[in-house]
Order: sequence, then C-alpha cells, then structure tokens
Amino acid sequence: MEYKIELTSDDVAKNWYNINADLPVELPAPKNSEGKDQISTLPDIFVNECLAQEFSTERYIKIPTEVRELYQRLGRPTPLCRAKGLEEKLNTPAKIYYKREDTSPTGSHKLNSAIAQAYFAKKEGVEKLTTETGAGQWGTALSLAASLMDLDCTVYMVRVSFDQKPFRKTIMQLYDGNVYASPSNQTAVGRKILEETPDHPGSLGIAISEAVEDALSDEKTKYTLGSVLNHVILHQTVIGQEIQTQLEIAEEEPDTMIACVGGGSNFGGSLFPFIKEKIKGNTDCEFLAVEPSACPTLSEGEYTYDFGDEVGFTPLLKMFTLGHNFVAPSVHAGGLRYHGMNTQVSLLKNEGYITPRTAHQTEVFAAGKMFAKCEGVIPAPETNHAIKVAIDEAQKCKQTGEEKTIVVNFSGHGLMDFKGYGSFMDGSMEDC
Repeated sequence: MEYKIELTSDDVAKNWYNINADLPVELPAPKNSEGKDQISTLPDIFVNECLAQEFSTERYIKIPTEVRELYQRLGRPTPLCRAKGLEEKLNTPAKIYYKREDTSPTGSHKLNSAIAQAYFAKKEGVEKLTTETGAGQWGTALSLAASLMDLDCTVYMVRVSFDQKPFRKTIMQLYDGNVYASPSNQTAVGRKILEETPDHPGSLGIAISEAVEDALSDEKTKYTLGSVLNHVILHQTVIGQEIQTQLEIAEEEPDTMIACVGGGSNFGGSLFPFIKEKIKGNTDCEFLAVEPSACPTLSEGEYTYDFGDEVGFTPLLKMFTLGHNFVAPSVHAGGLRYHGMNTQVSLLKNEGYITPRTAHQTEVFAAGKMFAKCEGVIPAPETNHAIKVAIDEAQKCKQTGEEKTIVVNFSGHGLMDFKGYGSFMDGSMEDC
C-alpha cells in the first residue's frame, strides 16, 4: 500500500488551468455601482497581467519559467497521503487521501499565488504590494514572495486574528512585511471606522478597503488578493493537477472531493481540474465545499451582485454573499470569515456542481484533534472544516458498506493556532 505518493520536481505543472474556458454557462461580468466607475480604476489597483488573467478564457495559461522554478525550490510538488490511521480509527471501508499543502514554507497553499502575483508585479516595475489577510496565511505568503522579488509589502490583518495569532505577525516581519491590525490608523477608511467603533474586531471587507486605499495612493504600489478573484484560483490549480497525477499513480478514481471554502482559492485550486470533468459528464464525483456555520456564504447567502470590500472601491461582482457589511463572529478560522465568494465557485454552486456544507467551531476542532492523533499532522482551523466533513462521509460509508475514495485538500497546518486549540481543549471555546 502506498501511504505517500510523491512526484518529482519535473512533475510541477507547466500551465495553470483556467475553468473560464469550460464553465457550463457564461460567467456574469463585473458591473459598476450606480453613479460610479470602479471598473476603470482596476488598472490602478491591480497588476496588469493579473487583470488579463482574471478575464481570460484560454483553457491553459503558461506558467513563467521563473515562477515554476520558485515553485520547485519552495516545495512543489506536495505529497498526497493516505490517512490510514484515521480510516482505522473510524473503522470505515472508505479510503481517505489528503493533499499536503501544509508542507509549503509558509504553511499553506497561499504561496502558489503569492509567488505569481509578486513576479508579475516586479516585471511591471511595481515597487510595493499591499494586501489584506484573515488568519495570516496569505499575508505570510505574500511577505515571503515580495521579499524574494525585492518588493516592499504592507499587510492589513483583521484585528481579531491579529490578536489571536501574534506569531503570524512575527513571521511576516521576518520576511520584512509591514503588518497593521485592521481597522488601522494608516488609512482614511480605518480611521473612520475606529472613530465610530474603537473596539471593532475587523473584517476581511474592511481590510481589503484599507489595502486598496493604500494602493491607490501611489502609482508604484499595487494591491494583491489571496482569494476570491479568478486569477488567484487560476494560480492554485497546480494543486489539482498534481492530485490528478497522484491519483493516477494510486489507480484511484475519487468519489468525493472536499475542501474548506472562504473566498474559494484552495477549493477551486484543488478541485477545478476535476470539476471540469464533471461539466463534461466524465465523472460522478461529488464536490463538497465546507464553510463555518458562523459565515455560511454559499449555504445561506444570496446569489447577487455585491462589492468585494466594505467601502465599494471594487466593482460589483455576481457571487453568493452575506452582504459586504457583514462582520462574522470571531471564530478561529480567520481565513473563512469573508462575506462573499469567488464568482466561478458561486456560478458552479448555482448550477448544481458544488454542494455546500457547514460546520460549527467545536465540531471542526474535535475533527482536527482526531486527525492529529491519528495522522500526526495538526491541521489549521480552516482545514479542520474539510476534515470534519471527510469524517462524516467516511462514517456514512461505514453504515452503507460503500468503499468510496475520499480526497481532502489539506490546505494548511495549525502550528500558529494553539490559542484556538487551547480554548477547545479547556472547554472555553464558543460553539458558533
């Protein structure tokens, strides 16, 4: 039995996969809000090449040699592992595989897009990048990528996560990233919110507004995003392409594929190459997107046009949304507290290709603890959502006797999340 399926550096994808070429219906275009023209300001906010990729309909987009080499240097390909210990604990006939994106130097899948965005920025003469971050994994990844490209980097970190995960800030600073708790006193957006609500816990929508305002203040500065937008998921599809090769080696066909979902980057990156086959009618695989009960964007949100940020710097995007003013409860899964969802993921859910699931905070930490005891790897709170549903699906197989193959994208490790694990184990965690 193969417990770990590893590929060589030569197996790193040469192209990113763009699902825009294969969507079952046309993707709704961005719109300006009434009386404003946000679309015309996009080139002032984003790196030009990233904007071109955002709206491209080419099925495959070549990965620049320099980016591919950095992928190889920094840990790609990542292993696909069999969770045999967890299978035995559950006494299930199901086979559970997990794709280990936690082996990245920054501990999650986020580096796949951070490297690409920083590379394109450098090529275009940009000198500084700004961004938001929830749990800190994206901010960490972008700080490293910017350092590798000799770019300055400013990160606006949602205040509750800034307080919950202080060592994320330390890592960003080690990579020379400048980190501010959001809402901050660095921007007009932040100052206004703090004046009205001094103890505001922050939100990703607010942090995005601050980072965009920062970018608009200097022509040599550009804004980068760690999830939600199409080009970010595009860069993450190196994950799904590797899983395809690894499952071929294992001689497995997935029956159920699972990933947590906040803005959509790790979900789309790991699953879009497989969803393409579902659209073509070549597979019956089920695709489960797991989100917190405290922020049920796909499950309870409205499929409509909304802003990606708090203030409305961005155009209106057609997506599942809880409203751009939504502030999620301060759950420890900081990467899953976003009010909206990527437009491609939203469309695929609306068309019936994706099934959302929700999970409560204590449930997902219990699943993470079980996984850590069985497999030795401590998952991030975000990743725990996917693991919880994988356990549920494996237990169903125990009841039915089905020998399903379940694949989970293990999006990041939890080694910066001990405050959350500690509150779970001492019983003080809020069950939201």
